[in-house]
Amino acid sequence: MTETDNALYQRQGFGRELGIVGQVGLLIVDFVNGFADPAAFGGGNIPQAIAQTKPLLATARRLGWPVAHTRIVFADDGSDANVFSAKVPSMLGLTETNPTSAIVPELAPLAGEYVVRKTVPSAFSGTPLASWYAHRGVQTLVVAGCVTSGCVRASVIDAMSLGFRPIVVADCVGDRAIGPHEANLFDMAQKCGDVMPYETLLSRLSNQ
Repeated sequence: MTETDNALYQRQGFGRELGIVGQVGLLIVDFVNGFADPAAFGGGNIPQAIAQTKPLLATARRLGWPVAHTRIVFADDGSDANVFSAKVPSMLGLTETNPTSAIVPELAPLAGEYVVRKTVPSAFSGTPLASWYAHRGVQTLVVAGCVTSGCVRASVIDAMSLGFRPIVVADCVGDRAIGPHEANLFDMAQKCGDVMPYETLLSRLSNQ
């Protein structure tokens, strides 16, 4: 974005930082084999975002954060097809046993980490995820995953709407196209969460 864009948003009162408040949780959105593969749903900077999420996940585990992962999982017979799958019919192939829907091995969940199965972009829509975090006292939600312009953005907007303070880790989210990735990082930073690279997040945590 240009300086003019930034100045306009600032003048209108957008972009205030929410900060880290209370218990922190981690949400990793749709880092599954299909989105890691450019021949399926991947491309762009998604592989780099997956690699950078490895140390982020290690940090979350070391600090004892509640951790949740999401997968898109449709029924084998397509009986739960919806408007999302009508728009992107290939999503119906992401079923429970299809390897494309499995979380990438390097980010495989550990016991006690919640795996959310969803059929829409948001991790919160139609799932118990908000109550799962609330039960564990989460107030600030660190977000990684893909794609930035789709399921990540939808999840961040819903997290903010539900009263969580989202922090989008800029180098731990990816998209199959860089233009939408960058535009959505800018927009989320202005309207619904904080956006920062992993190293900045580590620095903020160390100063808590």
